[in-house]
Amino acid sequence: MKLIIAEKPSQAQALAGPFSKVKKLKGYYEIPPQEFFPEGAYLTWCVGHLLELVPPKDYKPEWEKWKLETLPMMPDRFRYKVSPSKWDQFQTIKKLAFEPGVTEIIGATDAGREGELIYKSLLLNMNCRKPVKRLWISSLTKKAVLDGFKNLKEGQETLPVFFEAYSRACADWLVGLNTTRAYTLLMQKKGIRETFPTGRVMTPTVALVVKREHEIEKFKPEPFFEVIGSFDVNGKKYSGKWHDKNSSRLKTKDLAEDIKKRTENQSSSVESIKKERKEFHPPMLFNLSALQAKANQVYKYSPERTLNITSDLYLKKVVSYPRSDSPYITEEEAKMMPGILKQLGDLEEYKHLLPTPKRSLIGNPRFVNAAKVSDHYAIIPTENVANPVKLSRDERNIYDLIVRSVIAAHYDKAIMDTTTIVTKVNERDEFMSKGKVIVQEGWRKVLFENKKKEDKKEDDENTLLPDLTEADKGRVENIAIREGKTQPPKRYTLGSLVTLMKTAGKTIEDEELSKVLEQVQGLGTEATRSSIIKKIEELDYIRVEKNQVFATEKAKGLIAAIGEESILTSAETTAVWEQRLREIGRGKADAKQFMELTRKMTEKVISDAIAGAASWKVENIPLSKTAEPIGKCPYCGKEIIYIKRNDFYGCSGYKEGCKFSISGKIARKKLSAAQVKRLLEKGETTKLKGFKSKQGKPFAAALTLNKETGKIEFKM
Repeated sequence: MKLIIAEKPSQAQALAGPFSKVKKLKGYYEIPPQEFFPEGAYLTWCVGHLLELVPPKDYKPEWEKWKLETLPMMPDRFRYKVSPSKWDQFQTIKKLAFEPGVTEIIGATDAGREGELIYKSLLLNMNCRKPVKRLWISSLTKKAVLDGFKNLKEGQETLPVFFEAYSRACADWLVGLNTTRAYTLLMQKKGIRETFPTGRVMTPTVALVVKREHEIEKFKPEPFFEVIGSFDVNGKKYSGKWHDKNSSRLKTKDLAEDIKKRTENQSSSVESIKKERKEFHPPMLFNLSALQAKANQVYKYSPERTLNITSDLYLKKVVSYPRSDSPYITEEEAKMMPGILKQLGDLEEYKHLLPTPKRSLIGNPRFVNAAKVSDHYAIIPTENVANPVKLSRDERNIYDLIVRSVIAAHYDKAIMDTTTIVTKVNERDEFMSKGKVIVQEGWRKVLFENKKKEDKKEDDENTLLPDLTEADKGRVENIAIREGKTQPPKRYTLGSLVTLMKTAGKTIEDEELSKVLEQVQGLGTEATRSSIIKKIEELDYIRVEKNQVFATEKAKGLIAAIGEESILTSAETTAVWEQRLREIGRGKADAKQFMELTRKMTEKVISDAIAGAASWKVENIPLSKTAEPIGKCPYCGKEIIYIKRNDFYGCSGYKEGCKFSISGKIARKKLSAAQVKRLLEKGETTKLKGFKSKQGKPFAAALTLNKETGKIEFKM
């Protein structure tokens, strides 16, 4: 009998789909004997990460209190423990694993390093030594599941991926916990009463945003002037912009006026005509970062929202695995494409785009390259084609982006002719005119048909120039002066921040530079970037307004203290770490060496922080919004502040031993600062609605503060 361990209940349900089974109340399915499981099987699930690395105090009691003299904390051996809220499911899995009839275990968590960590750390914690196989699939369709169970990997085959994940988790523990304590304690000595969480990936990301913030703050706009000429050549009219060898922009209006005076009402001649044909291949298929960037650009979805929507589509079996880092597919997927396109052609939304000019991608290395598919291929629709009408609006939007990317890949390239005309006036001044004509629309028909006009930047210069020949004579009809100001660097959007993380801080605007991207291992992974961005927002390091990302004073103060040249803020260094982790996952690097380097790096960051703290200029860091005083502690009289990242109201005198706190959510109701303030001042709130019992039944009650026990009680 086999035991199959999935990552979460929804995934387990999908994996159980092709088989007859009986769902048990205690967290598993029982699959009776059948073709794939002659002796039957149990199919159970984790609830994400059932285990967590133990906190510092579990290694040494003296590590519980935050003190500089205890840093760096370096466990000899990292240990895991079961998350308290997931104890029951852990016990269910443990009981099934040690059933005498279970002779083999199949890891069926997500096929990637985190999925590998989830089930293998579980088996190690339970000391279960039964033979292990690995289900490794990129889709939850019936065909993919059955093919996956037919072609199980040996457990040893994916062991390097576990070492990669385990190394990542331990490295993040070492760097994050030690540096967070160090900078928080050193800031407290400067009078800044805040927690400053830091991390191996989080801090370089914050540093990138802070760097852009400083560039914007230091930018000084400068006026410039452009001279625009309107010309008539034998009744053929067009316009052009004055330019010299350096630029078309002039620093003073006087210079522009001089050009205007000597060129208006003068004769003109066509100095040169240059025509160039440009070909544009269809955009590459989506990996997660590219999909997140596009969804943010088009729909303003946050990276996390896009990941969640795509994950829902994956669980509905209509798209492939969402956390893919590859824009390529293998020939196996390419063979399935014609059938998928045929089904899409039956839908009202896509039938006008199908059949496609190219019937197959096989043999097209731009899209089909097995060597460049690591754990998962690009995000594509599965053979379970969804009718968009039956999807939610968000699901429909993301599904449409994915579907159109695949349809566009089967279209011809787009071809455009660009024309540049140089017009000379008075044998001295030159005006440049640019035009563009779409010769072949190609894949643009698929991707641009629903775009708003303001989003179609490609069409901004789609100006038809008249048919002229060199040496044609004409006259200047009008000269105008256009005034403008230089613009500061653009703020990152949530989408461009994901791309920036992927490129390790290198600003690469052109999606066609895929070869460059392939050589860069960025900050975090496809699976973690959205959660990192969400975390730094929750920690008040960034503020997002209308999709634009702002660095907060807290972030600027932290990066100023750490230093832009520090290992901890270096995007390049973190990218090298990520590269080393990938090499561990491929069996090409040693995990022990990586951890030793991480230990040394942690020691250096802390020693540098302690040595340099005296010169920190952090007095301008304001008290964070998450730490504004709410009221007075009823026990010690110190201020009660809201700690956003942990969602509770706590006493600022906790360092002196005061443990009083109030949870930010009671009986599933979120408490406002005003309600807590009244509770502290009067000992009782007004009657509040929105509480829910353990059974989910709503009720209303006032909250009272029992000063003897420090507990919050209901008053019905």
